[in-house]
Order: sequence, then structure tokens, then C-alpha cells
Amino acid sequence: MEEKHFGPPRGLIPGQKEILSLLVAYQEGSVVSRTIINKREGTVTIFAFDEGEGLSEHTAPYDALLHILEGRAEITISGKTSSVEQGEAIILPAGKPHVVRALSRFKMLLTMVRT
Repeated sequence: MEEKHFGPPRGLIPGQKEILSLLVAYQEGSVVSRTIINKREGTVTIFAFDEGEGLSEHTAPYDALLHILEGRAEITISGKTSSVEQGEAIILPAGKPHVVRALSRFKMLLTMVRT
């Protein structure tokens, strides 16, 4: 049986492929995150949400792309709610209040662009 590779302690090794969903693990009753790129121009972070967990309403000063890697989430942006599932993505616009809630355990890739 092939051993799963969970990547380096921080970030990804340039030129080396990874399975993004394996870079962060679920934890019961928690939201876990791992930043894999952290630059002045933006960040890329992977999150794992246990079912029923979420991020309360907040705003961000920059646009962000939320891409579901596995599972299903409910995303509310300025009062409009969407169910987003594996393989789907949604843009969180700068300055607009948004909420993230796990309808099932789910993992997401969040790319924030600061410029």
C-alpha cells in the first residue's frame, strides 16, 4: 500500500505536486486551516471544517476565491445563500459580509488576492 504524503511542514515545495485535500485534516468540532502561500500580493489557504462548524459573518478588504475540494458548504454573501459542493467555487467580494457554514464535513481552498 502506498503511503500518503502530507507535504512539508509549511507551504508546498515548488515543482512538486500535491493532493491539496490531504494537506489539512478534519478535527472534531473544529475548523482547521493551513496557509500554503503567504505573499504580499495574496494568500492561499486550505481549510477543513467539521460538520456544523463555520465562520461567522465578517468582511474582508480583498476579493477571495473559495473552491470546495470535498464535501458541501453553505455560503451567504450579503444575505444571499448558496449551497456549494465539491468542484464548485464562489467569489467572496471585497467589503461584502459573508458567512461560511459546513453542511457536511468539507475542505476548501481559499485564494485571497490583495492587489
